[in-house]
Formats: sequence, structure tokens, C-alpha cells
Amino acid sequence: MGMHSISNENMYYGFISGANAVINQKKELNRINVFPVPDGDTGTNLAFTMRAIIEGSRLTDSTKKTMESIAFAALTGARGNSGIIFAQFINGLYEGFEDKKEITVSEFADAVGNAVNYAYSSIAKPVEGTMITVMREWSESLAHLKGTVNDFKEFMSESLTVALHSLKMTTDRLEVLKIASVVDSGAKGFVHFLEGFLNFITTNKVDESLLNMEVIEMTTHSNEISEDPDLSHRYCTEGLIKGEDLNLDEIRLALKDLGQSLIVAGNAKHVRVHIHTNQPELLFHRLRDFGQIIQQKADDMRRQYESGYARKHSIALVTDSIADIPKELLDEHQIHMLPLNLLVENSVYLDKMTISPSYLYSMMDSAENYPSSSQPTPMATENFLSAIAKDYASVLVITVSKQMSGTHNSLLQAAGKLREKGTEIAVIDSRLNSGAQGLVVLQAAKAIEQNHTFDEVILATEEAIDKTTIFVSINTLKYMVRSGRIKKIQGFVAKVLNLKPVVSIDKLGDGIIIGKALNTKANGQKIRRLVKEINTKNTVSSYAIVHADAPQRAKEYEKMFTTLLGKEPDYISEISSIVAMNAGVGCVAIALTVE
Repeated sequence: MGMHSISNENMYYGFISGANAVINQKKELNRINVFPVPDGDTGTNLAFTMRAIIEGSRLTDSTKKTMESIAFAALTGARGNSGIIFAQFINGLYEGFEDKKEITVSEFADAVGNAVNYAYSSIAKPVEGTMITVMREWSESLAHLKGTVNDFKEFMSESLTVALHSLKMTTDRLEVLKIASVVDSGAKGFVHFLEGFLNFITTNKVDESLLNMEVIEMTTHSNEISEDPDLSHRYCTEGLIKGEDLNLDEIRLALKDLGQSLIVAGNAKHVRVHIHTNQPELLFHRLRDFGQIIQQKADDMRRQYESGYARKHSIALVTDSIADIPKELLDEHQIHMLPLNLLVENSVYLDKMTISPSYLYSMMDSAENYPSSSQPTPMATENFLSAIAKDYASVLVITVSKQMSGTHNSLLQAAGKLREKGTEIAVIDSRLNSGAQGLVVLQAAKAIEQNHTFDEVILATEEAIDKTTIFVSINTLKYMVRSGRIKKIQGFVAKVLNLKPVVSIDKLGDGIIIGKALNTKANGQKIRRLVKEINTKNTVSSYAIVHADAPQRAKEYEKMFTTLLGKEPDYISEISSIVAMNAGVGCVAIALTVE
């Protein structure tokens, strides 16, 4: 007797089986990933999405409610182009189902047609020869078959043949795929999902062993790439917002000028956005107007590509976003930066990535709840280091002082797990922050570029730490009071006395006040005397000037110390937003290293 419809329960477990099938093919999908960017992560992104479905969805008493659960799980867990397109497809499927326990062949075909329209509508500029094409041609085969095939197993089996042919044709439809002699990775992932779905419909079994697979593991790069990819839009950026009556068309219109590969997926309550852009902070600034931002991601595709195909050295150099180094120097030395988290208005932003300093500074003065910071989660830290370690012989991590942040410990724990897998990795506590940490990182970069051994680079880094310090001119203590760095009563007294402290860091890595003045001019002269004394005893070999929204004061410091030291600063830079939260708007500092 034929299976003329699919039950709610079979639909649910068919999705679980399909998700498992994709996870099982993760490495191969990563290997052949060349479009839109050959960053070797389509398999990982799809696996994250499928894992979210497995862990976040639930079987209910109707197909409509079950699909709603699957759609929400897919949307909240979606990653990458393919993951978000798939999530939008699922949302369309959910919208196309009626609230019933059995779905007929014809109803399924119609719902898939609706889902494909949803998927197309999510993409600003659909590219044929990708996942979206296979979805469409598979849907067209279902529409054709529904009038002649009543058995659901036969229905799915015959349509899968069309999907497989469509997948094979992707190689000829996109030049980049033809050059690499591969099919589209996202499209292949979708076909594996269909295969897994059909496998359950046919056997009525889910391979439970796959449910315990580790999704997050090191990706691999394809060896087929012969040309540099287009990285004119550098950051693969994603966000998830929630609200009421969200309008996907309005959101898409508001974001379309920010880059390429724009996808806006979701429904009236939750929307996920994907875009390749050079302005992640502007993206999230605009998204705030639509709803609460509940997830953020911004991956540096340039650094990812360099790691896989254009790395300059076998030693990877990693630091955190507290280190103040201009972007051009990070790029010159291929330095990897792990962003810390900033909690602002109930949304978690990525320091130096998804929030502009100007916005944060305004919130520092007006927010009812003062912004706060935290180190990345253990999982985020481990994923970040794992993605780097796979491409290098060894990894050196230089962190903000462990006395100031839990970031050092988080990276130390993640490094320990990688070391157990055979990675040569060292995590060094700089016992510094801001520009001083930045100078130490650059000293390590120079040692790497001089082809020193890993142990020699570590030694050079530790020597640089002992020779580096920083002096910060604090313009007002109100930010230290609001951030909890000093007690309110101390801040009140300082305000009454109009004190302008000079802050430095001791040998253990703790912040200390080493001087006080009644005005910023006297404060600056105090720092000048300190630097002059140091330069007399041990010549200053390099220095940097950093500031928080104080470019004029930074110029004054540049002039003063260029005259004093007989050389210009190595760089001038805005400070980390997290450092600015504590030191305050208007602060300026000089960091220096002696010979």
C-alpha cells in the first residue's frame, strides 16, 4: 500500500535525518567551497545550521507547529550564505503548510513552491548555478510529479533524481566552479539534506550515531583555487534581530548599499541578515532601528583567505581587541585579532567590529545602564583559535593583562585543548593593554618576520613586555566611576578637586595612579617628565600615541614627543572602545618601548 501523505512525525524525523546527512558531509562541503568566497566554511556553516535544527526544534501535535519550531531553530542558528538561504526556505515551507497532522503529495509540492519563492526573495541578487537553482528545479519537478505520482516515497525519489542532475549542472553554470572542477558547495549540501530526508522516509530510521557528532571542528581549504577572490567587501557579517511586524523588504532596502551577497531572511518576529561589507558597524547601527539585535557575527574574510592561501609566515600571531594597533599594521603583519564583547542596550557587540566608537561614546553619557564588557565565550575562543591553527605550524597569542580581563584565561584554556590535539601554541600575558600591548604585538611580528624560531619569538616578546609601559592622561574620572573602576566617593572628591590623574600599569599588570594634576596641561607635563626620565636612562626605541575621541590632544602629544624624542610616533590610533569605557572620552596616552 502506497504512502499517499506524510505524517507530522515523519516530517519531523525526516528533517532530523536530512540535517544529520548534511553534518556528515561537512568536510567535503568545506573542501569544494569556492563560491561566493573560497573560505572553506560552507560545510561548517551548514552544519551549524543543521545542528541548530536538531537541538532547537521539537515535535508537536501538528505539522504547522512542528515546522514553526524547525523554522525558528534554523533561523536563529543559521550561518553563512547557504545556511541563511536554507533557513529562509524552511520559513517559506512553514508558511505554506496548513495546521494539520498529514500533508499530501500535492500540498507538499505547493508548500515547497512557496518555500522557493521565499528563498529567492531573501537574496538581493540571486546567482543561478547555486543552491537556489537546485531548490527551484527540484520544486519544479515536484509540481510536475504531483499530478502523476501519489506515493510519497516515489514522489521524493524521482524528484531527487532531478535535484542530483541540477547539482551536476552547477559546474557549467558558474565560471568559478568550472575552473575549480567542483559543484556548488551549498547546492550539494541541500541535495544531501534531500537524501537524508528520503532515507528516513524509506527506512523509517534515523542514524542516532550522527546526533552526537561534533559540528565545530577545523575546516579545510580547497586546493583548487588558482585566482585571488574578490574581497573588496571584507567582512562576512550576520545579525539576528527580533521585533514586532518586521518588514523584510524595508530591512533589505535599508541595507542594500552596504555591500554584496545581501540576504534578509525570516518573518515578522525574527529576521536574520547576511552581507559582505566593509562597514559592519554601520550595518548594526541601521538594524537597531528595526528591532533588538540578539546575535552578531563579523568574520574577516581577508585574513581567512591569507591564512589558507597567502600567509607570509608559518607562525600565526594573535591578539585581542584591547591591543590598539591601526588596521593597516594589522594587515601588513597579518595579525589576527579576537574581538571582546561589549554589552550596550541589551545587545552584545564585537569590539572594533560591529560598533562605532562614536555610538559607544554617546551611550557612555546617556545610557541608563552603563555599557559593560566581557571576554568571548569559551566556544567562540576555541573556534577562533582552531580556525587559525589549522593553517600554521605554530600560534603565538599575546593577551591583555590577566589582571584586567578574563580574556587571558579564556585563551589559555582554549590553547590547552588545541595543544592536546598537537598544535604548538603559546599564550603570553602582556601585563599591559591598549597601545602598550600593541607595541609588544608589533615587536613579536618583527621577530617572526626575521625568521626567528618559535621559542626565539616567545623570548623576544617577553623581553619587549619588560621594556614597555604606558602613561594615560585622564580627562575626567566620571567614566571610571560609572564603570565601577573606582568608588563613587573617590570620584566625587576628585570631581570637587578637579583632579586629572596620570594612570599607568605596574609590573604585575594592574592599573595604578602615578600622578595627579589640576588641569590637562599640567597632566601632560607630568607625562613629559616621566618620558624624558625614561629616555635619559634607556633610549626610547618605539612609541605610539592613542586616544579616545581626542584627535587634537593626540596631535599635541605627537608634537611634544616628536620634539622630545627626536622621532615621530610609530602610529597614532583610537583606543579600544572597552578601554575608552574605563579611561573615558577625551583621554590620551603614550605607550613606549625602550632599547
